[in-house]
Amino acid sequence: MNFSSKLIEDAVNQISQLPGIGKKSALRMVLSLLKKSEKEVEEFSSAIHRMRKEIQYCSRCYNVSDDTICSICTNPSRKRSIICVVENIRDLMALENTQQFNGRFHVLGGLISPLDGVGPSDLSLEALFERVEQEDIQELIMALSPTMEGDTTTFYINKKIKSTVRISALSRGVAFGGELEYADELTLGKSLENRIPIDQAVKNE
Repeated sequence: MNFSSKLIEDAVNQISQLPGIGKKSALRMVLSLLKKSEKEVEEFSSAIHRMRKEIQYCSRCYNVSDDTICSICTNPSRKRSIICVVENIRDLMALENTQQFNGRFHVLGGLISPLDGVGPSDLSLEALFERVEQEDIQELIMALSPTMEGDTTTFYINKKIKSTVRISALSRGVAFGGELEYADELTLGKSLENRIPIDQAVKNE
């Protein structure tokens, strides 16, 4: 792609580094920004800079947050006895968009994958186990992608958690091998609503 301006080329190269954004899409975005006033572009860039500089991770559930504790954890209307365990923040947002869950979350930051060198100590598992012990948790919903890594992580947690805590899994509305974040909201909502005990989920595989 040829550019008549080095400034535009640099901007396109930066934007095209974002996931799912090719050079043509990046060029359309850059040209769109050119049509905006300097003030609008400054507000745009300031919002991105502030987000990167000031964003925090919730010290309780590891969700992104503007404060030390995220708005989900501090919301008094959320059920404190149920934790939905997810791989990453994208999955948390996907489940929140279903509006079918009123408990709290725990973001693992990945899945156990020995082939990729990811073990239990690389995830926020110890923090999850501490929450189960300290927060009177009655149920853990394992909302992990139905992959080999997701099932391995679920199995590990199931072995570590006391039997007094109910552990359930999403019903298999999401196809095996699929990524949770790409499932539609209706499918995710039904999978949450029709969740099953983890032992039953293992037998069905």
